[in-house]
Amino acid sequence: MNHFPKVRKPIIALLHLNSLPGDPFYNGWSMKEIVAQAAKDLDALQKGGVDAVLFTNEFSIPYQNNVDHIATAAIARIIGELKHDMSVSYGVGLLQDPVHIIDLAVAVEADFIREQLTGAFVGEGGIFQTDIAATLRRKQALGAHDLKMFYFLFNEADSYLNDRDYKTVVRSMIFKCKPDGICVPGLHAGDVPDTQFLADMKAAARGDTDIYCNTGCTKENIVQKLNASDGAFVGTTFKVDGRFENFIDPDRVKEFMDVVRDYRKNL
Repeated sequence: MNHFPKVRKPIIALLHLNSLPGDPFYNGWSMKEIVAQAAKDLDALQKGGVDAVLFTNEFSIPYQNNVDHIATAAIARIIGELKHDMSVSYGVGLLQDPVHIIDLAVAVEADFIREQLTGAFVGEGGIFQTDIAATLRRKQALGAHDLKMFYFLFNEADSYLNDRDYKTVVRSMIFKCKPDGICVPGLHAGDVPDTQFLADMKAAARGDTDIYCNTGCTKENIVQKLNASDGAFVGTTFKVDGRFENFIDPDRVKEFMDVVRDYRKNL
């Protein structure tokens, strides 16, 4: 059974795992140390009141289109060791491998995934081409029928090899792929998407799927972003000094979620 939160306007917190063995900027931490840091961050997020947690290899930059086995094995170990401490719904991100993420999700019994699952893009890593047909067939083959799938609308800093407007892209994604949610990002982690653009994507979805603000939420703008969307994935603002490279600050989580709880009272 899927345990994704039933609350309106859910806040899904990103737990950025430390760089992993094999990553270009791996800092030499042992797996025991990586697990311990993830446990500390998980504790801060859950005590702060977030609705769900997404475990993601955010520090594996630059990202691979076909992730090394060591990465999936490491993430599976981390989640396996922490699973008994989890009190909220959890999911996985595997940047940026749109097929093997299904295997990882099934192995750790995740409730949801978030990934770039559609489209083709070009950037510093060259051309990145997804294969949504293979992704959905893998999901079917593994019997992951309850696994919720959240699709990036586009691949943040990379250029979309597509001449359609994004409203058309949203309608096409819904018709062909039936996503559980579409995530609207800024240009990079922590960048703020335009509120009107969020609202336009929500209007384009016509209630057929949820639209999530994917980056750039802060305690100062979260009410504005939630008014224009159905929920948010939140990462950088929860960190010490609100900086991407840091780990979770418990006080920042609590302050943010206090604002969200007050907002929900009027829904």
